[in-house]
Amino acid sequence: MMKALQYLGLAWILAMESGAAPLDVAKATIVAADAASRIEAKAVAMLADEIERRTRVRLASADQLPTGAQVVILLGTAAELAAKSFAPPAGLEIPRRPDAYAIWVDARHPSRPTICLAGHDARGALFAAGRLLRLLDLGRDKVQFDRTTSFATAPQVPLRGHQLGYRPKTNSYDAWTLAMWEQYFRDMIVFGMNAVELIPPRSDDDGDSPHFPTPPMDMMVAMSQLASDYGLEVWVWYPAIDKDYTDPKTVELALQERAEVFKRLPRLDAVFVPGGDPGDTRPEVLFSLLEKIKPVLTRHHPAAQLWVSPQGFDRPGKNREGWLQRFFELMQKERPRWLDGVVFGPQVETSLANLRQELPAQYPIRDYSDITHSRGCQYPVPNWDKAFNDTLGRECINPRPRGFAQIFQQVRPHTRGFITYSEGCNDDFNKVLWSCLGWDPAMPVEAITREYSRYFISGRFEESFSRGLLALEENWVGPLRQNDGVEATLRRFQEMERAATPQDRLNWRFQQGLYRAYYDAYLRARLIYETGLEAQARAALKSAPQSGALAAVARAEEILARAESQRVAPELRARVFELAEALYQSIRMQLSVERYQAIAVNRGANLDEIDKPLNRSVDLKRRFAQIRALASEPERLEALARLEGK
Repeated sequence: MMKALQYLGLAWILAMESGAAPLDVAKATIVAADAASRIEAKAVAMLADEIERRTRVRLASADQLPTGAQVVILLGTAAELAAKSFAPPAGLEIPRRPDAYAIWVDARHPSRPTICLAGHDARGALFAAGRLLRLLDLGRDKVQFDRTTSFATAPQVPLRGHQLGYRPKTNSYDAWTLAMWEQYFRDMIVFGMNAVELIPPRSDDDGDSPHFPTPPMDMMVAMSQLASDYGLEVWVWYPAIDKDYTDPKTVELALQERAEVFKRLPRLDAVFVPGGDPGDTRPEVLFSLLEKIKPVLTRHHPAAQLWVSPQGFDRPGKNREGWLQRFFELMQKERPRWLDGVVFGPQVETSLANLRQELPAQYPIRDYSDITHSRGCQYPVPNWDKAFNDTLGRECINPRPRGFAQIFQQVRPHTRGFITYSEGCNDDFNKVLWSCLGWDPAMPVEAITREYSRYFISGRFEESFSRGLLALEENWVGPLRQNDGVEATLRRFQEMERAATPQDRLNWRFQQGLYRAYYDAYLRARLIYETGLEAQARAALKSAPQSGALAAVARAEEILARAESQRVAPELRARVFELAEALYQSIRMQLSVERYQAIAVNRGANLDEIDKPLNRSVDLKRRFAQIRALASEPERLEALARLEGK
């Protein structure tokens, strides 16, 4: 039971049920065991800031243990805490693995109970601080903790990261300031992220964005430093996109460009070069280039690794037949010493299991799952209704708790970890899901939705928002016209909306849930209404032999036009537009090309598709124009008769 309660962030309930009063932490002092440690300093700041953000209570911090009677939160490595006479209680052992930690309450001095956050390493202490935030009972002017808490844990997946690319192609990231990035780093660290993947200024993207608050290279350097301060691994996704790497001049320019980028980054642990998404370089030419890149990389970052993927090899319609087999042959024959691993991601034209089988065992595989797109992607929504496909589009707000949990379990056995493919904050929940499962693959999906809701929204909405996330996924199951659960989902979110505080309404994650709930419900109302209008229009065409073809066509067009002249559920539509504006103000989501200068409609700008016809009115109107152009009434009647059968 204790483990389940920890998952739910409700361990304090156990203390209430057992009669032990929760520990009042509102006047606690946070102490880093090593005041000189940058990671521990960041952990202290994160604890103080995130508690204050949720409670209005600002905890004090100190370099030394206080002498007075008060609660202390002591964080550091296990060795550092032991040196201060705070060893784990009997039976509690911290796993000797990177990122592992233990949390317990030392009550040897009743007047000064100490919440101990002991990491196997400094980053473990950081993750312990994040877990404490998830376990605390936080409310307005309230910070409480279950004094009976005692457990140790270690991640099952060593690499747990997300691609966070500051570039125009994303639906929000290009407008983020460094302060926004730090907040997002913290949000992901709390749930176990230990790596980020950056993108260089030149990639398969525009060179500039109207949203950039900082030039891209400067932001890349700042994000690398920020990650270093928190002890996170820094990867760089660096495609080979020049046309001809058999040309020595092209190769030399590519090496010079990379040298300039590498030397400016404060921290760089690995470079990942996608083989053909983007790029169009044959495997043997690509290998020759990578062999030249590796010494440039290690000149500036001696321990940095180089990884590659066979993405796009054998891609249909790309004239790349045989490239994947050639890649395998090169790996098996040459076993390049300059290569550290292989990445499995979108457009790899073989299974992950087969990739593992074809590669020499010395090369680990990293997962690069696409958790951000919903169609035209690695993991499209199964049997997605055409109405959603045509309006919400490829890059919409897409929490998929059960679907992505299944995908995670499928890919996990063959990899050493993941850095997911993300292009904005639309997939925010999916990142947390992936991170939680990376720490503990057995963590129940419902526990993750509850912890996400409790920590990011409010303890008051822990259950209701959790169910809302699951319901948003159910909205996409089966034909939309028959899914009356969509209205139930909206009612659930409207109940939360009515109960929300002003702070809740400013919360961008709360706004995202509302946006999807209102959008989905409006879409279903339109689909039912517009398919009904089409049926009425087709019925009107049957009167053509009596009224005349042109009169019947005019009547049908008038009926179809009601979709715009007499809109259904205008209040839902209006609320969607209000929430789109709120999301731009809160997190810079660009849900419209015209209003918010999104780079393209298919890059998350689904507000621009909200009125896209959901019946066959566009085709019918085109056919009507053709019928009007016919010379005689018999021809027009014959054309209408043919139309009735389609």
